[in-house]
Amino acid sequence: MRVGKRITLFLAVNILILITLSFTLNILGVRPYLSARGIDYQSLMIFCLLWGMGGAFISLGLSRVMAKWMMGVKVIDPNTTNSDLSWLITTVHNLAKAANLPKMPEVGYYPSQEINAFATGPTKSRALVAVSSGLLEAMDKNQIEGVLAHEMAHIANGDMVTMTLIQGIINAFVMFLARIIAFFILRGDSEEGGGMMSYWLTIIALEIGLSILGSIVTASFSRGREFRADEGGAQLAGRDKMITALEGLQKTVKYANLTKSESLATLKISGKPKGFFALFATHPPLEDRIARLSHLS
Repeated sequence: MRVGKRITLFLAVNILILITLSFTLNILGVRPYLSARGIDYQSLMIFCLLWGMGGAFISLGLSRVMAKWMMGVKVIDPNTTNSDLSWLITTVHNLAKAANLPKMPEVGYYPSQEINAFATGPTKSRALVAVSSGLLEAMDKNQIEGVLAHEMAHIANGDMVTMTLIQGIINAFVMFLARIIAFFILRGDSEEGGGMMSYWLTIIALEIGLSILGSIVTASFSRGREFRADEGGAQLAGRDKMITALEGLQKTVKYANLTKSESLATLKISGKPKGFFALFATHPPLEDRIARLSHLS
């Protein structure tokens, strides 16, 4: 049931993005970038920027709603009588004040045995912090506060917007380069029906390859933001609580490896990637994060 719901929402969002960006291109009067004379680089650049950046930022704008629908996140009533949930709201609000956020984020939880927490939202004033029931059960309050402080630091640092901007730029470059390379590879054949088919198939193949290279760049930026969020979390909740939270996640890694269960999606406690695969890791290894925090003055 949940898988079907996620697929439906994914398709609906992508159709919305398609319609919105197509309408925007028509309003701006962007013409087809291929003509008998070759490539219109200005039209191609506008086309790629709109699709690359536009798609990324539309998804960011819908991120809170999508998290609630797809993950089943339930926003906690600030007046709840549940002591554990009340403590969760109070802790998030105290951290938000310490981080000088302009508005308190929504606080939610969702039923899942995975150890997970995440922050999302288009701006600092429209953020959502959510934790899984598995995290609430597996960690003590000091550890949970460390995890929440890490997520609040992401919001305070504007990481959702920053990573969306980076991803949008990467998307635009991938689209731009793929079309130019494909045009010069198949130049002379693109005006014929069969040639156009080859042209679009070549673009798809190039976009896949270039996207893989682009993901290395995105992952590198992401690892840097994670270190910064750890440092911000240490300032908000205290270095000891942040280190305790990461050490608690290390224990969960060992358990996850033994049980083959899902690892933490947002904090990436799936262990230390080796060799070439380390380039694609969006989060640094936990031991490196703990070591850096331990040396903070």
